[in-house]
Amino acid sequence: MKSETDRKSVFTRRALVLAGAQGLAVTALMGRMYYLGVVQGSQYETLAEENRVSLRLLAPPRGEIVDRYGRVMATNRQDYRVFLIPEQARDVAATLEKLGRIITLTPGQIRLIERKIARQRAFMRVTVADNLDWQAFARINVLSPELPGIQPDSGTTRWYPDADMVSQIVGYVGAPAERDMDGDPLLTLPGFKVGKRGIEKVYEKTLRGTAGTTRVEVNAYGREIRELSRTEGQSGDRITLTIDRDLQRFAARRLGEESGGVVVMDVETGDVLVHVSMPSYDPNEFNLGISRENWRALIQDPRKPLVNKCTAGQYPPGSTFKMVVALAALHYGVVTPEDEEVCRGHYRYGDNTFHCWRKYGHGKVDMVTALARSCDVYFYKVAKEVGIERIAEFARAFGLGEDYGFELPARHGLVPTPGWKLANTGRPWVGGDTLNVGIGQGALLATPLQTAVMTARIANGGRQVVPRLVRAIAGQPTEPAPVGVIDLDPAHLAVIRRGMEAVMEYRGTAYTSRLDLDGFAMAGKTGTAQVRRITQADRDAGVKNEDKPWAERHHAWFVAYAPIDTPRYAIGVLVEHGGGGASAAAPVARDVMAEVLKRRRPQASGETRKV
Repeated sequence: MKSETDRKSVFTRRALVLAGAQGLAVTALMGRMYYLGVVQGSQYETLAEENRVSLRLLAPPRGEIVDRYGRVMATNRQDYRVFLIPEQARDVAATLEKLGRIITLTPGQIRLIERKIARQRAFMRVTVADNLDWQAFARINVLSPELPGIQPDSGTTRWYPDADMVSQIVGYVGAPAERDMDGDPLLTLPGFKVGKRGIEKVYEKTLRGTAGTTRVEVNAYGREIRELSRTEGQSGDRITLTIDRDLQRFAARRLGEESGGVVVMDVETGDVLVHVSMPSYDPNEFNLGISRENWRALIQDPRKPLVNKCTAGQYPPGSTFKMVVALAALHYGVVTPEDEEVCRGHYRYGDNTFHCWRKYGHGKVDMVTALARSCDVYFYKVAKEVGIERIAEFARAFGLGEDYGFELPARHGLVPTPGWKLANTGRPWVGGDTLNVGIGQGALLATPLQTAVMTARIANGGRQVVPRLVRAIAGQPTEPAPVGVIDLDPAHLAVIRRGMEAVMEYRGTAYTSRLDLDGFAMAGKTGTAQVRRITQADRDAGVKNEDKPWAERHHAWFVAYAPIDTPRYAIGVLVEHGGGGASAAAPVARDVMAEVLKRRRPQASGETRKV
């Protein structure tokens, strides 16, 4: 049996070990507390603050798009909407059923709401409906005590007052797709929308603005308790266009049910005053949520309302191209203005017969007469002498075959050459190809915007004015593009302009559409472009253009400038499958140009507007 001394010795050793272990534990604990409280204190303080305070983004107002006088073309308007907070609704299905008696909720919409609820926490609100009218919104507010969980709210949404009259210019907005994500956290906000077409898309970042923030107190589960502070976002910049909204409306109404495009531009500045493509679409439908039926109708419409015909529609320019051929011939000395050709209604070249639009011909014609009466035989012969390379050179100088860096997506059209044909078809260029291009047919393609530019360069003396659509951004004027000058003899241009004036005179192709407005007159050129080859059988059978299916009828063109003495405005009009340029396109151009001159009296310099 151990002695008392031994027992005391064992106890002492155990006490020392225990004390040492406790000391080590206390030291470790103090060290850990120092590490957490001092070394990592700021990090945990931030985490604690984030558990209590959440910083959230606020969508800024989108910048407006206005016309040259500040009249709104795209703006923001009050958006009345309704949210549902599931945890506050004792019975979600019953609440939605009651709400469905006030506003329309389809079974599909209800299923979508239920899927959203299933993906989110019960205290987070779900969008039930937006873009409500005031009457429905007011009724929901009045009946809100009977609709547990329903939360009426108001915000802003994009609005286009002129709808389809401007849609091909301004475009529309929609929910961002994966390709739209550019790192901006704004794009992740529920309901945030970005530009999808037109100016809305091209100037998306300019119009978007800068996000605001709100600091809200939340609990550990993320439920919002109260708002602590708010900093509103910075609105997007205002885009001022060169468009005259009143002229745009007039041109759209004048084109009416026809399929086509109208472009009016200032021959000195390049400002595009009118840019109408019809039929079009209502951009508000896309913003509010277009139905499947309406979307299907748009994409199945043979008149292609989603295509901007002014910049993306490419068509043979027909006889409107004859001025370019004539200028090339004069420049290279192939003909003189006085040289005459005899038109008997056809022209034999090799084994082929090329026909004039006038069956029995025009008889003896010089250059001015050939332009006035649009004689094809005269231009067959001239084109053969000039050659395709020289014609192509002048076509490009007058703006065909390029997009000008225009603000809207624009097609280049096509100025064909032997090299192009060999590379794209594998076949060599032949003389008949040159003859077809000589009257604006064959592979030659142009847009209404390009024909307006071509006409403007003829009217202003050969200055290579470039069209522009944006006049100012955030109040700061945009810089116009540098302007080159075509190497032309002014006497040659005078001949062409005299021919265009004669188009509007007696026996000219557009005599019935002449303009006589307070002393102002217009010079122009008609064009009729075939969309399919007219066979000899068609000629023998006397098949008329209007008897053909719509898609096989000729395109109607008319280009013009006014006033004659001091040209200021140029116009290009296309009526798709409209028939003859004189009957379908020229009257539209006359009426639109008359409206332009009434509203905007040309003066020596400066902005003009008749109020």
